[in-house]
Amino acid sequence: MTASRQSGQSGQSLPDQVQVLIVGAGPAGMVAGITLAGYGIDVLLVEKRAEPSALSRAMLISTRTMELMRRWGLEAAVRARAGDVDAYTYVTESLAAGTGSEIPMAIPTQAEAALVSPTRPAWAPQDDTESVLLAHLRTMPTAAVRMGCELTGLRQDDDGVQATLLDPRTGSTHPLEARYVIGADGPYSTVREQLGIAMEGLDHLGAYEAVQFRASINPDVGDRKPAVYMITRPDAAGFLSRRGHGDRWAFARGRTPDQAGLADLEAAELAKLLARAAGVDTLSPRIERFSSFALAAMLAERYREGSGFLVGDAAHRMTPRGGTGMNTAIQDAFDLGWKLAWVLRGWAPADLLDSYETERRPVGKHNVDFSAAPPTEPATSAETLPWDLNGRLAHHWLPAPDGAPAPTDPVSTIDLVGEGLTLLAGPQGQPWTEAGALATGPIPLAVHLLDEGTADALGLRPGAAMLLRPDCREIRQWSHYDEADPPRVGQLAPAAHSLPTV
Repeated sequence: MTASRQSGQSGQSLPDQVQVLIVGAGPAGMVAGITLAGYGIDVLLVEKRAEPSALSRAMLISTRTMELMRRWGLEAAVRARAGDVDAYTYVTESLAAGTGSEIPMAIPTQAEAALVSPTRPAWAPQDDTESVLLAHLRTMPTAAVRMGCELTGLRQDDDGVQATLLDPRTGSTHPLEARYVIGADGPYSTVREQLGIAMEGLDHLGAYEAVQFRASINPDVGDRKPAVYMITRPDAAGFLSRRGHGDRWAFARGRTPDQAGLADLEAAELAKLLARAAGVDTLSPRIERFSSFALAAMLAERYREGSGFLVGDAAHRMTPRGGTGMNTAIQDAFDLGWKLAWVLRGWAPADLLDSYETERRPVGKHNVDFSAAPPTEPATSAETLPWDLNGRLAHHWLPAPDGAPAPTDPVSTIDLVGEGLTLLAGPQGQPWTEAGALATGPIPLAVHLLDEGTADALGLRPGAAMLLRPDCREIRQWSHYDEADPPRVGQLAPAAHSLPTV
């Protein structure tokens, strides 16, 4: 199939053909697009909303997700929009009360993250993160983005998929052919419905509502910087959280069927409710928007049907416990993106795509189950971090060359991993750098010789080497150059010792 090349700006005509159609411009859809376009794959991303969402929604960007942002050069842009908070909930009568108790979240602290990663988690609003991703995607020559464009039909044959796209403003439809389609269109996914894939699990774990507002609030809690405040005052019970930096906040609470919704309150009554939660009688909140949502813990019975794939909320729904929802979605999209790109570039046979479900669905199931577990005890980062890092290469800082000053931007072992295969060799590994040292066919191979200390930290003896995929997961290791043999697609699965421990 020959892709029809189009600009990445919205408002232009749709192509007739594209290599990959992505439905849904949330974090998962945009990460899939960024990953694919990074390999030069022609991508069309369509979103039925006319404008990007302005709801802050998910806040946590996990350690591994921030490593992906670092990979794309987006870490600073994301962190510039993040709030200066610590990962715990502060239980208090109101923000101004000044007393309370702490409940840890299942998120590593900055110190804990520094031991295992070149970066650290961020507490940034989802809409701000989406704007960073979208701006980056629109700079990529082989990516096109169309807002206000809805998928209404999908069928498959041996050559791929035929989609019907609708412009709701004009009522006009457009047929489009794609080799693959990715459903990143949320919990009520049209792609999932068209593929005939069911969801399994708990559909309704409670109804919640939230109001997003701006107000000047400076909680008097000393050196504390909690990510979330649990307000216990009976006439203002709920959760208050700063949404990024600045004066944007959100108040959320559970809602019973007989309870008046936040959006139903008179402006003065709502202002008094928020003032009670903040403990500031003179609070003058500027209301931005309301939202309501139902918690669920569900998993798609499969992640693929033919040439169609599911990522993100289309594949799994999670409660906020553990902050895994958006991060699992982004990591799904990256995994599927590089595998589709390898197949479309001719670097690997189509069998590689079978590994998307076999590798990512167990992570989705674990995180869905974890999110639904009753909070009898606070979860810890020791439980969640291995599943977030998902068996990727251990992080170690590389030393500066002898006699050179320490670099302003230090390099991690994680930073060495590229878009093809990456081989890390220990001392006495010069034979690995020679042309043809490891015949990998069309797949690009980058070879890095490590210093003795880093090699030893990775368990590489002199002359040994390890081979890594783009997701930093080890697939082979050799004790000596003479043992090297080229990997086949069946050997691209990660080594058993790299899998997360339960």
